[in-house]
Amino acid sequence: MQLKISSLSKTYPNGVQALKNVSLTISNGLFGLLGPNGAGKSSLMRTIATLQEAGSGSIFLDDLNVLEKKEDVRKILGYLPQEFGVYPNVSAEELLTHIAILKGISDSKQRSELVKSLLVQTNLYDARKKKLGGYSGGMKQRFGIAQALIGNPKIIIVDEPTAGLDPTERNRFLNLLSEISEQVIVILSTHIVEDVKELCSQMAIINKGEVLFAGHPMEAIKMVQGKIYTTFASKAEAKEIAAHYKVVSQKFNTGKIELHVWSDEKLNHNFTETETGLEDVYFSVINGLVKNSSEFLVHNS
Repeated sequence: MQLKISSLSKTYPNGVQALKNVSLTISNGLFGLLGPNGAGKSSLMRTIATLQEAGSGSIFLDDLNVLEKKEDVRKILGYLPQEFGVYPNVSAEELLTHIAILKGISDSKQRSELVKSLLVQTNLYDARKKKLGGYSGGMKQRFGIAQALIGNPKIIIVDEPTAGLDPTERNRFLNLLSEISEQVIVILSTHIVEDVKELCSQMAIINKGEVLFAGHPMEAIKMVQGKIYTTFASKAEAKEIAAHYKVVSQKFNTGKIELHVWSDEKLNHNFTETETGLEDVYFSVINGLVKNSSEFLVHNS
């Protein structure tokens, strides 16, 4: 399967342009969509999921016109939105069975086997009789993936799925997504760089409705290799550095402020060339520190 988005734009009635000429090509596997809050990620996800109209442009899933054949798309779509609610007084087994009925799985034996399989796959089988209101945040997210998998979807969209999860649940959830993505397209929309770094073979960075980078995470890292330097400073020193250098990011580290700065020339003195990571790429792109954004953008369509 291949999802091809071409020149997609969306402006809301209040005048906010959420998407600006977005073009992406996404194949089977885990695709990470990175961007800060308000970047346009949810608008793009909702448009792909047929929950809102596009202003202009096109989306095709192979030969299927997503914007025109909404009912056909919904039959092969699994969707876990950012705000995912459950019925608190119903068990996971009961609600999955109900959703399977709604999705047209009428054979009771087939439905029972499917529900059991999904509960096992999402590591919820032992808690299948437990009321969903008693589930932890991570368990609810895994239940969300279980319901999204009903109907053998060809594309699965998950919007900010790991926000608020503890490290153990986050790893368990991401490993589950990785396993699922071997057979289908999984789009992971997030502002958490670590969610994308190790699992995604495809990614894009979006900000203010525009795609600023699209390609393989390692391609992005290579493009900024040798340009990121690290130094540690006091609060006053950090202000001085920010006045003279292009600061990519800064954070507190063992009582000092750790600064990553961008430089096209080699820096000495208190600066150390750092091993570049995807977080450096992300902040370099979002903060507009890439010298020539048109060269940095990889056109994968």
